[in-house]
Amino acid sequence: MKKILFSLVFICIAQFSFAQDAAFKSDMLKFMNLSGQMSTFEMLTKDIVDNIPDAKKADFQKELKESLNGLMNSMADMYMTEFTHAEVKDFIKFYESPAGKKLSAKTNVLFEKGQAIGQEWGMGLQGVVMKYME
Repeated sequence: MKKILFSLVFICIAQFSFAQDAAFKSDMLKFMNLSGQMSTFEMLTKDIVDNIPDAKKADFQKELKESLNGLMNSMADMYMTEFTHAEVKDFIKFYESPAGKKLSAKTNVLFEKGQAIGQEWGMGLQGVVMKYME
């Protein structure tokens, strides 16, 4: 009788834990989508998509989407080791606010402008490095 009771308790705890993990993962993916991470990856792969022949583009985009979804799932797992579910819920609240929506909408623009600033900085740093390499 004790074994049966223990087994039932274990099964209930395991299912409760799985449900919590599934909700956490779902919220993490929601946060990542709201924060513009998927659109950033889509922007980064746009040039690749543009180079695929039109006859093969639809199939490629389907596989790319599956690949990006796998990437997002892996990244969600990684984020879940760094943040609590309560923190992720707070992130979601922010990204659903007007300020959060604006920040998310500007993700690609900020990335492109930041990349240009970083390249300019890198070019300037190259001169400093060369000065000390002589």
